[in-house]
Amino acid sequence: MRYELKPLGKRNLEAALDMAKHYRALNQPEQAISICRDVLEMAPKEQEGLRVLGLALTDQFASSWVGLFEEAMAAFDALESEYERVYYAGVAWERFAGAQLSKNQVQNAAHAFEKALELYARAEELGPPDKPDPILRWNRCVRALRGDAQLLASMGPPSYHEFQHGD
Repeated sequence: MRYELKPLGKRNLEAALDMAKHYRALNQPEQAISICRDVLEMAPKEQEGLRVLGLALTDQFASSWVGLFEEAMAAFDALESEYERVYYAGVAWERFAGAQLSKNQVQNAAHAFEKALELYARAEELGPPDKPDPILRWNRCVRALRGDAQLLASMGPPSYHEFQHGD
């Protein structure tokens, strides 16, 4: 191919991240992902770039999660704060659960919700006491579980759930 990517340049990183967040808000995760890749090419440890990239990847779970889940988890795993690594991993599992549920993969969804709940409980322990995010996400998961009889029926001991990523 004769076209090459152009480097963003360090002076443009903050403006680029603002654009990535804007495209996420407009429900255009592909644009946000592309911008985050440009930012991370220049600054691989840019925390906001990693967060937005991971979240934009999870925005696409409804249509396809294969490969995206692992990439989102890798972005979140690169975050410096243990609280953020745990919290955003919970977000990924919660959104993965929703995607599984929309494809009628109830057992996988139940397993993913359970994983999200584990991570939110851990994030609550790690985070500052004035940060309600893990509690709010926990409550959302519990409401989703309570609101779906199939999910509740498939819940059981954790050993019951054999998670099949390709389903």
